Amino acid sequence: MLSTFPTLLPFMLFAFVASITPGPTNILVLSNSARYGFKATLPIIFGACASAAVIVLLVGYGLGESLKQIPLLQYAMQWLGVTWLSYLAWQIYHSATDTFDSDVSGNQRRPRLLTAAGLQWINPKTWMMAMAVVSVFADNGADRFDHIVYLSFAFFVIALPCMTAWAVLGSSVNQWLRSTKALGNFNRSMGLLLAGSTWLSVWVG
Repeated sequence: MLSTFPTLLPFMLFAFVASITPGPTNILVLSNSARYGFKATLPIIFGACASAAVIVLLVGYGLGESLKQIPLLQYAMQWLGVTWLSYLAWQIYHSATDTFDSDVSGNQRRPRLLTAAGLQWINPKTWMMAMAVVSVFADNGADRFDHIVYLSFAFFVIALPCMTAWAVLGSSVNQWLRSTKALGNFNRSMGLLLAGSTWLSVWVG
C-alpha cells in the first residue's frame, strides 16, 4: 500500500503529534481517569477519536468546503465550543471532594461518549485540522477517496493509544487523591488547565 500512498508515514507522524500533545480533550481524559478510573474514561476516548476520524472522512468528501465558505458558522462553532468547554472546566473545578470512588457515579455529572464526540463537531479547529490533513496528505489521483478512507482509519487507530496514554497517566495518580485536600487541589488544577487550554486556542487562533 505504501507504494501507492507515499504520504502515509508522514501523516502517521502528524496524527501522533496532534493526538498526543496536550489539549482540551486530553485534559478531560486525564481528569476523568484520575477521578473515576481508567474504564470510565474509555467511552470519552472512543467518542473523541471516532468523531474526529469521521470528520476527516466527511471533509475528504467535500463537506469541509461549506465551513470554509461560511466564516460566521466558524465563529459560531468556535464560541459554542469555548462555552461548552468553559462549563466543563467550571464543573471540574467545583467537583465534590468528599469521596473518591471510581465505581461510584452518583449524581456527579461528568463527560461521556456523546460529550466528547459532540465537542469535536462544534470545534472549528478540528475541522481545520481535517481540511489540512485532506489537502496535504490525500492523493489527488484516481485513488483519492481510497486514500481518504485510509487517512480517516489511520487517524482513529493512532489517536486511540495516544489518548489512552493520557487515561493511563490519570489512573496512575489516583492513589495520591485519597484526601479531600489532594482531590480538591487536583480538581482545581484540572479545571484551570482545561479553561486555559480552551481560551489559549482563542487568543492564538
